[in-house]
Amino acid sequence: MQNIRNIAVIAHVDHGKTTMVDELLKQSGTFDERANIAERVMDSNDIEKERGITILSKNTAITYKDYKINIIDTPGHADFGGEVERVLKMVDGVLLLVDAQEGVMPQTKFVVKKALNLGLKPIVVVNKIDKPAADPDRVINEIFDLFVALGANDEQLEFAVVYAAAKNGYAKLNLDDANENMIPLFETIIERVPAPSGNEENALQVQVFTLDYDNYVGKIGIARIFNGKISKNASVMLAKADGTKTQGRISKLIGFMGLERTEITQASAGDIVAIAGFESLDVGDSVVDPANPMPLDPLHIEEPTLSVVFSVNDGPLAGSEGKFVTSNKIAERLEAEMKTNIAMKYENIGEGKFKVSGRGELQITILAENMRREGFEFCLGRPEVIVREIDGVKCEPYELLVIDAPDDCTGAVIEKLGKRKAEMTAMNPTGDGQTRIEFEIPARGLIGFRSQFLTDTRGEGVMNHSFLEFRPLSGAAIHRSNGALVSMENGVALAYSLWNLQERGVLFNEPQDKVYIGMIIGEHSRPNDLEVNPIKGKNLTNVRASGSDDAIKLVPPRKNTLERALEWIEDDELVEVTPKNIRIRKKYLDPNIRKRMAKANAYT
Repeated sequence: MQNIRNIAVIAHVDHGKTTMVDELLKQSGTFDERANIAERVMDSNDIEKERGITILSKNTAITYKDYKINIIDTPGHADFGGEVERVLKMVDGVLLLVDAQEGVMPQTKFVVKKALNLGLKPIVVVNKIDKPAADPDRVINEIFDLFVALGANDEQLEFAVVYAAAKNGYAKLNLDDANENMIPLFETIIERVPAPSGNEENALQVQVFTLDYDNYVGKIGIARIFNGKISKNASVMLAKADGTKTQGRISKLIGFMGLERTEITQASAGDIVAIAGFESLDVGDSVVDPANPMPLDPLHIEEPTLSVVFSVNDGPLAGSEGKFVTSNKIAERLEAEMKTNIAMKYENIGEGKFKVSGRGELQITILAENMRREGFEFCLGRPEVIVREIDGVKCEPYELLVIDAPDDCTGAVIEKLGKRKAEMTAMNPTGDGQTRIEFEIPARGLIGFRSQFLTDTRGEGVMNHSFLEFRPLSGAAIHRSNGALVSMENGVALAYSLWNLQERGVLFNEPQDKVYIGMIIGEHSRPNDLEVNPIKGKNLTNVRASGSDDAIKLVPPRKNTLERALEWIEDDELVEVTPKNIRIRKKYLDPNIRKRMAKANAYT
């Protein structure tokens, strides 16, 4: 046990966690020298690779000298904060990565607070010191101030600092040292991270912190052994968070080394392993000795703050582009997701509709993106925040929002956020013509804000937010200021009609796209919805005149991603998701029913 070190890598999104783990894997000699290793090797999911973000925490193990170092790479996005929180309870130390240029960001605060509360002593890694605008000294002062503000004890304030450029494969203890390799970081981990507590002679205590699923084996729990020894085929007891206990045996015991998972026969206190054998296994459950059961405290899992309704696609093009279109198939897929993703919940609300709740839009749109790639067709409603009753008062989630924007755009950003009930708490120039502004804002106020924000900052602004707390409800919801251009015909969009329509607003479609009655083909330049005909062709005559045959010049349409479409829609609209297309449509396609429903809603 003295030769095991368990660490988690935590940081704000894009500060280089996964690249750092890559380098540790390569330089520890865990990989064969001839092995062809991809970049960001821990990001195994397609969406993770494309977007350069980590969605699920992943664990690996490396050997350095006589030590085994278990490393858990965690997500940086606030939507996946629940993953980070659980992982921190399984480790004895953390590497806190901070970008040498950006410094302390909202998610840095979130993860540091959790780590300090658990009594962990972080090793601070100032990463990306090779950036032209890097300022490591300022960043270390920021981190120290943050630790003090979060109530760190004297031991935690004596944190070790390592300077690194993970992409270039070097770390050093002083800025003046040569750029060689990652050895200074390995040595710091071994010296500063305590060996696991616990004893292999004690009664068995194992706790599950992440789930995996295998079609042959069933549920797999990735767990840490706090006390005792565990072996394959051993009879054990599963103690669940609600107090129920079931007897069973370990059908599979899996150890980690590099990217490999290998079956092992035995493991002891301090190690991280994967176990199978219980279908009802959940995060936070304890596996204990049946003769002397001593379950560990269950893990706290963050409550969802946002919900989106998934429904069966009932549009005229339904079933023409996807393989799985029925409510049974959608229900099966959502149920499978909930087996491993415990930060999300779903309920069947009837009529082929399912309410999926999660920690944010990103988390829910990534599930939707995965489903569409698997061949599913479905519709998504407008995201809604989850309102909770606390002491008889209706409360909604608030977020801490941090914005980096060019100095000349700050006025527009502050004005727009003011309308969304945001309160500004800090404003500091960061140099380079940028200003950092902090707000506390209801989560509702952020729905639909991102695209507006990118327009206002000419695409140069960066916004990050993390969950703050539940507070009393703050007035009415914010709605989009522009109406929609709604198709009044079924058919194929033509260049001539789109050319005539583009002065009415921003179009979403190209010529030859399929359209149908009730489908939204663009954003109107005015607040009201406008019914338009996108399939009207030019009336042909045998008279030709130089003035009337204008060249058709179309402005490129605005392509909607899942996130952008979901942020844009209103309560009476849906996003139609298929493997080939993302369309926006009205909930009620028939214009007469639409008018009737609008009247009924106006009276209520």
